[in-house]
Amino acid sequence: MPARRSSALADAVTTSLVVVGVLFLATVVQVVFRVPLAELGIVPRTLRGLVGIIFSPCLHASFSHVAANVVPLFVLLVMLLSDRSYQPWRTLAWIWGMSGLGTWLIGRGDSVHVGASSIVFGLAAFLIVAGLRLRSWRSLAVAVVVVVFYGGIFYGALPHRGPISWEGHLSGMVAGVWIAVRNGGRKKAR
Repeated sequence: MPARRSSALADAVTTSLVVVGVLFLATVVQVVFRVPLAELGIVPRTLRGLVGIIFSPCLHASFSHVAANVVPLFVLLVMLLSDRSYQPWRTLAWIWGMSGLGTWLIGRGDSVHVGASSIVFGLAAFLIVAGLRLRSWRSLAVAVVVVVFYGGIFYGALPHRGPISWEGHLSGMVAGVWIAVRNGGRKKAR
């Protein structure tokens, strides 16, 4: 079994690196070549903004914006993707879609919402709640690590003024909790 677990971890690391690479590539295209990809972000409650549900997490306003998201995204994705009991692809798809839809519904209408932080908040919330519900030492240990290293980010889901999309953070957090509660306690049949 140790070979299977190390293979799952290696696959999770590789996949997470590819995701992070895509985020950096999109930022290079947008910033260096001045391609207005941010127009593909979430514009709340507009028909045009619906496309942002798909593309928004891949788009960032600057290199510092993407840099702030890639480390937690990488770490949390590795934790998610390395354990099949989390139903990782299904979980990621739900968090991605629900956090985007939530941002589209409650986001400030005078702005375009971009960035992977909604996914980061969703993954952190999911891993914490799933750790309490899956009834395994491994998932509980993951939950403790996430709380210790990333628990403070949840302040970012509280309403505040400024350019940071607390609405995306809140929507991601709600999505992560919802999918963990919905799937919690059930291990996928092998």
